[in-house]
Amino acid sequence: MASYGQEVWNLAYLLTRKHEMADDITQDVFLKAHANIRAFRGDSSIKTWLLTITRNLAINSLRTAFMRKVTLVAWVMPQGAGPSAEQEAMDNEWTSRVWLNVLKLPVKLREVLVLHAKYEMSTKDIAKMLQLSEGTVKSRLSRARSKMSEYRRESEEYE
Repeated sequence: MASYGQEVWNLAYLLTRKHEMADDITQDVFLKAHANIRAFRGDSSIKTWLLTITRNLAINSLRTAFMRKVTLVAWVMPQGAGPSAEQEAMDNEWTSRVWLNVLKLPVKLREVLVLHAKYEMSTKDIAKMLQLSEGTVKSRLSRARSKMSEYRRESEEYE
């Protein structure tokens, strides 16, 4: 949990967009992993195994009728010390906009984009984790990038 707890929580949050759900899912992931550690075959890394469990639990949670409500969540990523207060505020605003756009993506596109960009997983590893073909992962990744570019263009036109 010390090694991968934050990454598990981050993925749970990015898929569910709710802090409380991410907390619950993270706890369930490690309980499930502990109970089923003997089932781990070593075909992938522990990290990939935990992220797979996280994804499955998050998707299952989202499928419940109560969780189908759409909520808009503001995302603020902490920045390191150094830049001026004005620059930090501008950076936070830009980061918030990017993450809000990521959160607007459909789950299928969002999960491949996050796994590739944030967790630096290869398309092969993502395909294995999501039980998809590599071509499907590449297609979803391409569509996610295209959608993000579209959101950026819309934002620039609005400004």
